[in-house]
Formats: sequence, C-alpha cells, structure tokens
Amino acid sequence: MQKFGLTSAEAEASLRKHGNNSLTQPPRETFWQKLWGNFQDPIIRILLVALLVNVGFAATGNGDWLETLGIFVAILLATFISTYSEYSNEDAFQKLQAEAGRITCRVWRDGEPTELGIDDLVQGDAIILQAGDKLPVDGRLLAGELKVDQSVLNGESEEARKVPAAAGAEGAEKPDFFDECRLYRGSVVTEGQGVLEAVAIGDHSVYGQLTQQLKSDDREGPLKLKLKHLADQISYFGYAGGVLIAVAVMLHRVLLAGGLSAYLAGGTLTQDLVQAVILGVIIIVMAVPEGLPLMIAIVSSLNMGKMLRDNVLVRKLAGIETAGSLNLLFTDKTGTITKGHLEVVRFLTGGNREFTDFAVLPEQIKKFTYENVVLNTSAAVSDGRIIGGNMTEEALSRYIGDYRTPDLPERKVFMPFNSANKYSWAQVAYAGKPAYCVIKGAPERLVPRVSWYWDYQGKKRGFTQAQQETLEAHMLEQAGQAIRMLAVCTYGLPLDGREDLPDKGLTLIGIFCIRDDVRPEAVQAIREVQDAGVQVVMITGDRKETAVAIARDAGLLKDSKALVWTSDELAQMSDEDVKLGMRHLRVVSRALPMDKSRLVRLAQEQN
Repeated sequence: MQKFGLTSAEAEASLRKHGNNSLTQPPRETFWQKLWGNFQDPIIRILLVALLVNVGFAATGNGDWLETLGIFVAILLATFISTYSEYSNEDAFQKLQAEAGRITCRVWRDGEPTELGIDDLVQGDAIILQAGDKLPVDGRLLAGELKVDQSVLNGESEEARKVPAAAGAEGAEKPDFFDECRLYRGSVVTEGQGVLEAVAIGDHSVYGQLTQQLKSDDREGPLKLKLKHLADQISYFGYAGGVLIAVAVMLHRVLLAGGLSAYLAGGTLTQDLVQAVILGVIIIVMAVPEGLPLMIAIVSSLNMGKMLRDNVLVRKLAGIETAGSLNLLFTDKTGTITKGHLEVVRFLTGGNREFTDFAVLPEQIKKFTYENVVLNTSAAVSDGRIIGGNMTEEALSRYIGDYRTPDLPERKVFMPFNSANKYSWAQVAYAGKPAYCVIKGAPERLVPRVSWYWDYQGKKRGFTQAQQETLEAHMLEQAGQAIRMLAVCTYGLPLDGREDLPDKGLTLIGIFCIRDDVRPEAVQAIREVQDAGVQVVMITGDRKETAVAIARDAGLLKDSKALVWTSDELAQMSDEDVKLGMRHLRVVSRALPMDKSRLVRLAQEQN
C-alpha cells in the first residue's frame, strides 16, 4: 500500500511554522461583562440618572421611595433578563463548538495510519477520507476518487467529483469549488475514498476566513439605533420641558406677588427656586419610560426561547429584532428555497408519456424500474431500500417508496458507474431462466442505443427516429427547468465480459427527471415578505441556468428589470456599480462565500 504524510519530526516543524488546524475563538465575555455591557444601553443610562436623582430627592424628603424602588427593579430586571438569555445561549453555542473540536481524523504519520483530533492537524498532513467524512482542511487530493457535497460553502446541491491533482500542479489563489482537484473544509464526502493533503489549515482555510469575518461583525442592531435616537429625544424634550416648567413656576409666583419688585421683597426667592428646580427634574424623570427596556428584554427573551425550541440558536437578543427590521433579504438556495435533497419530480416513458407518481406507472415499467434501482447500484440494499447511497440513489429509493416485488432476480455481474461511460449495468437472472441486463445512466449515452421501448401496456414496441426526436425535445425542455435526467433501460441478452454496451438493442424503460425541488412553503414565504416590501435576493453556487429556473419557480423573477449576476460578473464590477444595480438584483449564481459578505457590506452602506 502506498504511504503518504509526514514524520513526527516534520509534523512538529510544520506546527512551529504554520500552527495547527484550530480556529481562533474570540475571547468569551463573562456573565458580569455582558451585564456591564447591557448597562451601556442608552435608555438604561437615562434610567440610572433618573434613579440617582430620585434617590437624592427621597433622601431629602422631596421624593417617593416607592417610585425610586420601582425604577431600580425595572433596571435590574431588564439588564438581568437580557444578560441571562444571551449568556445561556452562548453557553449552548460553546458546547456545540467543543463537540466539533472533539472530531477525530485518520492521518498518515510516520508511514502508519493514526487518529488525531481535528485541531491537531498540521499543514502537509495526509488525511484518509471515506464516505461520510467531513473535510477538516482545505487541500488537494493525493490519491483515490471522491464525490463531495460542497453545499455548505457554495450552495451547490449537485455533488462534485474530485480526482488527484497532476504532479507539480499548483492551485489558483482564489477559491474554485469547481476545480476537480481541490477540496475545502466543511464539505462532506458522499462517495468514494482517498487521501487529502492539507494545504490551508485553521484560519487560513476558506471556512476559517469566513468564521473570522463573522466574528468581527459587531454592528449595533436597528432597535438599539432607534433607542439611541429615542434616548436623545427624551433627553432634549425632558431637559427643555423641565427648564420651561421651572421658568413657568417662577413667573407664576412673580405674577401672584404683583410684580418682580414685590416678589423680591417677599423673601421667598430661594425656596421657590428650589421647588421649581425639583418640579423640573421630576418632569425630566417622568419623561423616561422605565418599563420600555424591561418590555423589550422580556419579549426578545421569550422569542429567543421559542426559536431555540424550534432548533434555531440565537446567540444575541439583537438577532431577534434585527430579523423584524429587514428591507433586503439575501437567502441561500439549497435547503432554504429548495428542499435540500434531490427527488424525482417526473418520469418520462419512451411513448412520450409523463408520470409524477411511481404508483401509477404501468406494472411492467414499475417492475423493471424497481429492479434497476435496487440491483444496478454499488450501494448497500436492505429490505428493498438503498442504504448509504449517493444523493441520486437516495432520490430514486424515495421515489420507489414501499413498492416491492414478490421475488427479485439474482445479480450475476455488476459494472459500476464510471465517468468515462456515464452508465452502470447489472446482469440479472431468475432461477432457471435466461439472463438479461438492467442499465442506468446518462440519457445522451443510452437513448441513441435504444431500439425498443416498454409501452403503457407493458409491451415491447419499436423506437422510431421521430419518437427519439420527440423525447429529446421533451428532455431539452426539462433541462431548461434545472432538471437532471437519468435513463433506465433493459437489454435482453447477457453482457458477460463486456465493458461497453452494444450500439443498438436497448429497450427504454423511461427517464427519471431529478431536481432539488422548490419548497412550497418557501414560495409562500417569499411572496409574503415581498408583499411586506422586502427585496429578496437568492445567492447560490449553482450554475446560472439552474439558478434562474429555481428563482423563476420561487417567484423571484417577476420583474422585467430583474438582474441576474454570476460571481465572475460581480468580481469585475466596482462597488459603485454593484450599488447602482442592487435595487434590481434578484439572483447571484456561482457565488463564492466572499461574494456574500461583499454584497451584505455594500447593502449596509446604502442603509
């Protein structure tokens, strides 16, 4: 077996030079630091001033201790409730982070495979990967062949094929998720096995750069900005009102005395002046809404708890009220607007009929389709259901549902799918009967080899050139809707020892039309937020044609002025050009994570 990786001495040298694979964590605030931060709230500050004034008045017999106690309790409850909510959710987040740090990886060290914690990896390590593993670093494939799900980074629902890089090949500096030799932290291996060389680790990985960008985000929420403005207004109007009241009281006393000279002669100037000032200060204190911070803290905390019960962890109270203040919403596609998994949306037969439900397929077509799904696969099959297959095989298994045949033929030979042929086949046979083959693959490779098709009555009929052209036109229409297609066929003879299929003689069962379909509830949600005046922009790693098809189905491309940009087009535009087009932007395709942060920054600069 070929061996890769570093020796212990080389790993130690790499650790000293480049550090390890851990992500830099921001210093965590203690409970008391968070509490002190909440005392910096503008309304709380005004309440603290009001509290001190009330204490002074109550101590001199000119104020009410009960009112003073009420202000004190309001301040205490408002700050403690918000602090406790944020601290407890932050504690839950830190526990999740600690769990992530305990992940182990299999790595070649000193010529032997060994297990290391994800944070202990160093640059140059050779990491052993297999299906189900989450990539711990950015790097290049040294050996093997993989299919990976990169949707966490680029929103692309289709699995990406990865192959070893050529000797001496250098990767581009800019992240390229479509480079077949480069892999990125956070992606998940869905199929295959291989060895990954760690090139960028920790904060230097694309994932690490994103986490650092997010940590530096310390903007104030819209409600806090509004409260600052309210606090200023309360201060201005309170002070103005207090001064005017004090002046009015003094003028009233002067008029009652019959004029300024008579009033000054009365000798009550000092006493009246003190009473006027006290009244003015009381007016200022009364202008402060001491219940407002408490109400905001309680409502936000309740919403925080409600979202946590729905498995949404909100780390800061500001996140709750910010979500209610949107006028521009950037959204991902995969798993948000779409369902996040592939599914068969329709099935085309050779007779150019279209079905959506497997249950209504003709019995013979249903039987051959089922055999193709459960016998013509490299995944494990249990009780007629695929276990641990790739996304496409899982979609086919879900489409079949609970359908089972009384008996299945035995699989004699299996030729797995490969990227050169773009099809797989299995030779099967019932006991004592001739063998035949079930075939599954790309329509462009199989349809030209078709001579017959299974009709609605389950009979074999000749497949004419006109029928092929009609079917191909139908498939072209499906492709325009961001649908991937997979043809399934039978061949009546054995293929022992052959790798290639015959040029003619296949019988078409039908064509699966597969897509990560739009969520019905997402269409409704988009319509509701648009009706509320919120502009919705979909950002996805999918190709432009797929993104446009999904956006149209989701109701995003209704305006003739709507703009669709690709990542490359966005990279060539200046910030000012982006700002000019932002109002009409609806879709960004082939997007990189950095494109998202740039768009958010430019949108915020436009308020």
